[in-house]
Order: sequence, then structure tokens, then C-alpha cells
Amino acid sequence: MDVVARVAELAKLPPSETPVVSVYLNTRWGDEDQRERVRIFVKNEIRKARTSATPPSEADIAWIEARVQRLIDQTESPDANGMVLFACEAAGLREALPLRVSIDDVFVVDTTPFLRPLAALADDIPTALVVWVDGTSARLIALDPAGAAEEATLESPVEGRHRMGGWAALAQSRYQRHIQEHREQHFAAVAAVVAELTRRRGAERIVLAGEPRTVAALREHLPGPLAACVVGAVAGAHWEPASAIAARASTLLREADAQEEDAAVEATLTEAAKGGRAVGGIDATLEAVNRGAVRHLYLLKTFAMPGRVCDGCGALGTSGEASPQETTCRFCGQGTRGTELGEAMVDRVAATGGRVSVLERHTWLAERDGIAARLRYAA
Repeated sequence: MDVVARVAELAKLPPSETPVVSVYLNTRWGDEDQRERVRIFVKNEIRKARTSATPPSEADIAWIEARVQRLIDQTESPDANGMVLFACEAAGLREALPLRVSIDDVFVVDTTPFLRPLAALADDIPTALVVWVDGTSARLIALDPAGAAEEATLESPVEGRHRMGGWAALAQSRYQRHIQEHREQHFAAVAAVVAELTRRRGAERIVLAGEPRTVAALREHLPGPLAACVVGAVAGAHWEPASAIAARASTLLREADAQEEDAAVEATLTEAAKGGRAVGGIDATLEAVNRGAVRHLYLLKTFAMPGRVCDGCGALGTSGEASPQETTCRFCGQGTRGTELGEAMVDRVAATGGRVSVLERHTWLAERDGIAARLRYAA
């Protein structure tokens, strides 16, 4: 599942005549109480949606309820840590996206899909490859946003030990040498397969798994560019299901991505201060979004600002650009309507193929209105 591409498609949907229901659920549960939490959350949100000024269709509600019940019963996506649901009968939208990461529970009813959390997750959960290895075998587990996508097992059997009477000592020596040579060939072969699968699947990250000694041996056989993709190692055993190893790898990947994200924001703001291909603050970022120049948008999770969107050219602006009595676009002169700028900018960037990162906190970013962007070309 290409989440980035799907977010871009959803962001291009025009406003629907009937509401779109967007539901994000944390399904990383370990007991009945956690499943009950999700059931009650959805039940309460549906009750509020039914009594709102623009309630969703009963068909959409029924579809949401049915999918949530299957999640709770664990008859659907039992290994997923998160689930995203979109429903709009009028737009023909029925979508269920399982995720390998846990997410906050969110229930939104609006004229378009609520995409900010998913757009951020698309950047946070790139395709990865988990490589479990021992001295004679390997398991290669491909991770996509939904979790463990597929697994390949490599076996390199070693001949057994043969005792030869008085020649036992010599036989043992030769056996040990054979084992060493065989393992060197084994690790080299695993490294070659990892390189090929990484290229074919476009994996951006590699997580190694297994005993520290065998993990270190495999590292020695990875070429430089491939070794640079390795974010770390986790424990793993041959008998464990792929989902268990993938869960540990996902935790490590989230930690590594968070560190890289903080550094990327600092680099972006430094570049913006130098007048390069980056901007910071609401005015400069909004201008870049309007001209389709944003390659990567960074914003704080708490970012929220009232704004306006033009019904004609689609330009975005802050609410201060038009008084309630003067709601016309400064670019084309047509009428504008209210919108939340954070969600609107996320949708616009996603629709133009840009990436979005949402940060829990960042001091430098908070000092610049909580928003910044890397540009495709200089501002």
C-alpha cells in the first residue's frame, strides 16, 4: 500500500455534498478493556454525529460500525496497531487502511476526508526491510505501512559432524574450518539478497534482528550504501512470528525517524534564515503552499488557525485578509469561505505530491508560528 500516493488521491477529492466520515483508531490493544475503550469512543462519536447540523448518512454509519466491530472481534487486521476508515456514500468512498503504528483516536465529519494524521503517518512509516539472521539461515520481512507485508526465508544447511575414530581431532578441526568458510559465504549471500530486495521494494530503512554476534557478522558484509540504511538491531528468534519481530522493528524505526525529523526541522529553519529553499512562519509558508512550491511541510500537532479558501482559484489566506463583510479573494476577486488552515495546507501539499511531518513539539518551530517548509525551488 502506497500511503503517500493514496493521501494525494484523497486530497484531490472535491468537497462532498454529504459529509465524509474519517475515523482513526488505536488498535494496539492487549486486553478486553482496551477494545471496549474503542467501542465506547466510536459509539459516543456516532451519537454526536447523528445530532449534528449535517449528519452523515445512515449507510456510512452502518459501514463504520460494522468495520469497527470486526476490529474489536479481531476478525479483521488483528496484527494492525492502527486503523483509518473513510466513508462517504455520495462520493463512493469506502476505505479501510490498516497501519503498523499506533495512532490517536479521532472521529471527524466534514465535507472532505480528514487527512492531517494520515499525511503525517505517510512520512513517518516508510517502507522498510527487517533482516533476521543466524549462522545458517535468514528471514527477510518486508514492512509496509500496514505491517509485515511478506516474508522470505533463506536456508543454508551445514553438513553434520562425522567422527572418524582416531582421526576425531583432525575431523573436528576441518569441521570448524568448514563452518567458518560456510558462514562467510552465508552472510555474503544474505547481504546480496538484502541489496536486491531493498532496491526492488524501494526500502528506505533496514532493521537487523537476531543474536548480536550474527548481526555484527552480517553488518560486515553489507556494502557502504546499504549499511547506511541500517537504523539499528532488535532481538529476534527463529520461531517467532513475523508480526512479533516487525513490532519491535517498528518501535525502533519510530525512534529513529523522530530523531531525524527534529534534525530536518532545524536544518529547514536554518536554510530559511539564509534565504534558501525553505521558509518559516505562517505568511511565507502559506505563500509557498499557494504556488505549489512546498516539497516538505513541517507543522506542530497543535497548529490550528482560521483562514479562508477561494471558491474560484482555491487560494488560501488567513482570516485577517478578509473581514466578514469583505470575503473576496485578493487574487481573482471571487468569493471565499472559512477553513482551518492547518488541514487545508496539509491537503494542498499532499495533493501536489509533497510530504508532511507533524511534530509533537519543537522549540524552534514553535517560535515561527509552528510551521515551516522545504521548497522545490528558492523562495
